Amino acid sequence: MDAVVEYLLSGDPAIRWQVLRDLVGAPDDEVAAERARVATEGWGAQLLAEQADDGRWDGGTYRPGWADESRPFFDAWTATHFALQSLVDLGLDPASAQARRAVGLVRDHVRWEYDGSPYFDGEVEPCINGMALTAGAYFGAPVSRIVDTLLGGQLPDGGWNCWAQDASAVSSFHSTICVLEGLRALETAGGATEATRTAQAAGETYLLDRGLLRRKSTGELVDPRMTMLSYPVRWYFDVLRGLDHFRLAGRRDPRLSDAVELLRAKAGPHGLFPYENCHQGPTLFDMEAEAEGFPSRWVTLRALRVLRWWDA
Repeated sequence: MDAVVEYLLSGDPAIRWQVLRDLVGAPDDEVAAERARVATEGWGAQLLAEQADDGRWDGGTYRPGWADESRPFFDAWTATHFALQSLVDLGLDPASAQARRAVGLVRDHVRWEYDGSPYFDGEVEPCINGMALTAGAYFGAPVSRIVDTLLGGQLPDGGWNCWAQDASAVSSFHSTICVLEGLRALETAGGATEATRTAQAAGETYLLDRGLLRRKSTGELVDPRMTMLSYPVRWYFDVLRGLDHFRLAGRRDPRLSDAVELLRAKAGPHGLFPYENCHQGPTLFDMEAEAEGFPSRWVTLRALRVLRWWDA
């Protein structure tokens, strides 16, 4: 067996089952058995154990400890919204008893701090709604109100922006990738419509016209941090996150070529890919023991399956 694959298989069940499926091509029953362990072992079990009986993680929906005025207001990744994002990434089986219980508590009890609406009705910012749509579609929750909000907020250039004040605003890579992932999850779950497919195609074209990294007007790199590989991605765009979306969407396009080669060049001498950018903020626990600049199982898994898809 390939030494890189052996290294990946020595990690958490959440990584192992995806390696077996995407890199090894293991039989379905072997993949399913390993995936089932996500709910009872390792990171998946840790994350599920952090959920309170009111459905929330760390006392908040988007911000932890929202009602506790003694806690500072800053970016943190410990609240419900980001816990759900992580459960999707880990691949918790939506049909498992643990997933049904966790998502049922969110559906029945969790409300947005913004206006008190139920979590799966969505909020107002497209980056937040895109991530909520991903979780809702993945776990089979009702998401029609989120979809309507996102379709109504698409900008003329094809993307989305959480800071858009009117239709003359330009889109954001960060907001757009969050929405695209949600629309793709809706398609995977069988809930897509002609309108959502049209919106997804336009959003993808927004990114493709910019080569995933550059300003359309000048060709300049939008932000050097977008070339850096990270996990968890939170609401941030980076080149690997963009490429992984197009892999899952099955849209191979020559405008991705430069981004693919940038990713390929990041492989280390042993075929592992580095963890380059930690999005700072408190976490419930770390899923990457490695420090920035060192090889990462998560990043390596995600990079290898993008490259295998592209090269196939």
